Amino acid sequence: MINSETFIVKRDGKKEAFSLDKIKNAISKAFLSVGSFATQDVITNILSRVSISDGTSVEDIQNQVEVALMAEHYYSVAKAFMLYRQKHLEDREVRDKLRFLMDYCDASNPATGSKYDANANVENKNIATLIGELPKSNFIRLNRRLLTDRLKDMYGKELSDRYIDLLNQHFIYKNDETNLANYCASITMYPWLISGTASIGGNSTAPTNLKSFCGGFINMVFIVSSMLSGACATPEFLMYMNYFIEKEYGEDYYKHPEQLADLSSKQRTIDKIITDCFEQIVYSINQPTGARNFQAVFWNVAYYDQYYFNSLFEHFVFPDGNAPHWESLSWLQKRFMKWFNKERTKAVLTFPVETMALLTKDGDVLDKEYGDFTAEMYAEGHSFFTYMSDNADSLSSCCRLRNEIQDNGFSYTLGAGGVSTGSKSVLTINLNRCIQHAVKSGLLYHFFLEEVVDLVHKVQLAYNENLKNLQSKGMLPLFDAGYINMGRQYLTIGVNGLVEAAQFMGIEINDNPKYEAFVQEILGIVEKYNKKYRTKDILFNCEMIPAENVGVKHAKWDKEAGFQTFRECYNSYFYIVEDESLNVIDKFRMHGHRYIEHLTGGSALHMNLEEHLSKEQYRQLLRVAATEGCNYFTFNIPNTVCNECNHIDKRYLKECPECHSQNVDYLTRVIGYMKRISNFSQARQKEAARRYYAEVH
Repeated sequence: MINSETFIVKRDGKKEAFSLDKIKNAISKAFLSVGSFATQDVITNILSRVSISDGTSVEDIQNQVEVALMAEHYYSVAKAFMLYRQKHLEDREVRDKLRFLMDYCDASNPATGSKYDANANVENKNIATLIGELPKSNFIRLNRRLLTDRLKDMYGKELSDRYIDLLNQHFIYKNDETNLANYCASITMYPWLISGTASIGGNSTAPTNLKSFCGGFINMVFIVSSMLSGACATPEFLMYMNYFIEKEYGEDYYKHPEQLADLSSKQRTIDKIITDCFEQIVYSINQPTGARNFQAVFWNVAYYDQYYFNSLFEHFVFPDGNAPHWESLSWLQKRFMKWFNKERTKAVLTFPVETMALLTKDGDVLDKEYGDFTAEMYAEGHSFFTYMSDNADSLSSCCRLRNEIQDNGFSYTLGAGGVSTGSKSVLTINLNRCIQHAVKSGLLYHFFLEEVVDLVHKVQLAYNENLKNLQSKGMLPLFDAGYINMGRQYLTIGVNGLVEAAQFMGIEINDNPKYEAFVQEILGIVEKYNKKYRTKDILFNCEMIPAENVGVKHAKWDKEAGFQTFRECYNSYFYIVEDESLNVIDKFRMHGHRYIEHLTGGSALHMNLEEHLSKEQYRQLLRVAATEGCNYFTFNIPNTVCNECNHIDKRYLKECPECHSQNVDYLTRVIGYMKRISNFSQARQKEAARRYYAEVH
């Protein structure tokens, strides 16, 4: 029975009271369009076959009307009704795209203008970025159809419909639905070292010298990243570069970098030749590219202490049989970090996102030299991530993504097996909505959450089957060529809204037993199903996602639906980012082993500080991190960028120290990568303004 209290879901996801007159008029117009007339009895008979309840979508109602017309043998009317729907659909789509086009052109920046996946990495608003935005709604529909068809085949229509229902009601979120490519990858470059880029559609040959290495590496990264929707990590980058430097200047080049090695009029030293190579690669990759919607490639590199390096590359050999040399590589790592830190005072260089990998034991890093150097670089104002582990069984290859290393072995086809990892797909659970819905519905929240978690694992398995199908048809050359190994890539279950869910449950967000138990319980459920569905060939992990875009969306959607939201952007940490009561040690503890035990895909602690610490202070905090088991973190002090003279200062200042203008912007991490705050979406700019930067004592 339809009554005035029945609410239907419109195409934009909003609810409105059902109008019987609207459906009657639509049926009447369909009859008139074929020269007929629908009596009241005819309309009543048709509507008797239509079932409408709270939450029924407009599309479902119209589908039922079509079926009812066919059942009543009004075939020509049914056809007219279908054509009418199709015309209006096309008209709506054109109107929507025109409206979006105008809104995008009027937006303050590309991130604010983007309807689906706001991204501060897109710096410029222009015709290229607009062209990249327009087809995204079509990609979403296509990706959903591909996935629901596969779900029907594997698990039946009921589960497929449940997936769409949970998506539409924002209990879950499919990351990167606007892109057909799989998510992110930490690649091995060994196939490129052997045969160049021919196997992935390029035409460059294998590098033979330092010059061809630099040019070829840039080309390779651009090609690889064009086939990914997320980051491209190259953990072997400096090791390979060191190999080609040694080929030209000898294994001991690092002992005399001031030696002249250029016979041209430039008279460059070895060191200047190396830093020129750094410049060529870094500035080239930081350029926007059409294949990435006019954004720079999300490029990641890794540094290693000696113990981490030995564990990963102990058995590695180059094609000529030579092994990498730690002494020269160590020098090159340090040189690159120092160069990049200084270069960031000359230009806004977002990439590479850097990660220092350190092994720990007994509350400190094993390699004291690299512990000291890491602290030194932080003290000099460098912004990078540190990944700490008590063994080299894992690698952090993105702005927080942590993956277990399944095989550290080396082969001539795959290179260093351990670095070939990453995530094929991310499907995120909105924990705040899930738990609030369960409680308000009189359900035990962990039972409801288990249902959702079980479903998202099945969805990820369906996605994996679609990916394998694409590979079988030759559509994934990165896998076929050996840059990425399908079996070493993870299906990632993302979580967002954890802090907000705890707040709803009345739990204080600080290091206390109740909050710790809540975190363990929630993340433990995800890990339980990760283990349940894990096989030899299929790996799962759980990540506290960066949520640059979806953290804002979840808060907006939940607020509109009447849920408690607590803030306009859901938190991406275990603590509340605007909380002034927590000290630095508290935050390390709240990202320590007691909280991240089940978070196998990683989280990132952003230690927001007002100003830089001393080398000694940073060194002590490395010991704190090792003791507490906080394995992934960075120190975040906003850099000042002058809009008048373009001076960049590593300090957080109110005016430019060069020209004294107060027209300044700030360079900080939106989440994983550094951008001007003016490049953030408007919602993210509000979030950035609320961040608490701890005072330094």
